Amino acid sequence: MQARRAARELAFILFSQFDKKITNYSKENLDDIILKSVRILSSNAKDELKISLGSLLDMRNKIDDYEAEHEINLNRPLEAANIAVPLPLTSDMTGRIDEMIEVAEKALLALEIAEFTTLESQSDVQNYAITIAEAYQKNHKEIDDMIKQYSTGWDFDRLVKMDKDILRIAISELLYIKEAPMKVVVDEALELAKKYSTDDSATFINGVLAKVIVDNGIQ
Repeated sequence: MQARRAARELAFILFSQFDKKITNYSKENLDDIILKSVRILSSNAKDELKISLGSLLDMRNKIDDYEAEHEINLNRPLEAANIAVPLPLTSDMTGRIDEMIEVAEKALLALEIAEFTTLESQSDVQNYAITIAEAYQKNHKEIDDMIKQYSTGWDFDRLVKMDKDILRIAISELLYIKEAPMKVVVDEALELAKKYSTDDSATFINGVLAKVIVDNGIQ
């Protein structure tokens, strides 16, 4: 995982922890919330892995039951070991496997972010996440006004907070930090939306960011 990608996800978790006006947070507050965010990521990873393990056990039991109840084995002596039998259609299994892969990938990502943040050699992850938060702190009014302006037909106060936070992170990077390529910032904002928010969020976020990019002449 790239450090900047980890930092963006960490910044998203950081933003989700804000429970008061953004300008009221000091650098020390942000450091404390980063630590809390890493603990949340680690805890979520453990939960995801438990879910994945449970799904694997369910699948193993399903296969064992299918084998034991197959007509070939029903007609064998009780003391005889079961004979392996062909599985049903692959479509019966692939959906479950895909779910487990997705869960395992989320858990791995969360653990990688936690590792990136806690390793001294990777302190740039924490620093960049805080840079994003501080850029939003300094420019929060302009950024939120921009989101309101470009959210045509949407009530800003009723927007999903996760969508607003993803936009706040991306706009902070695009307009005030200006270190990452525009395409990378947009692509990773969309990935955050797909992972954490609603089905329609990626389309909404892409539309708002496209207007920000065009109107500000971002290359």
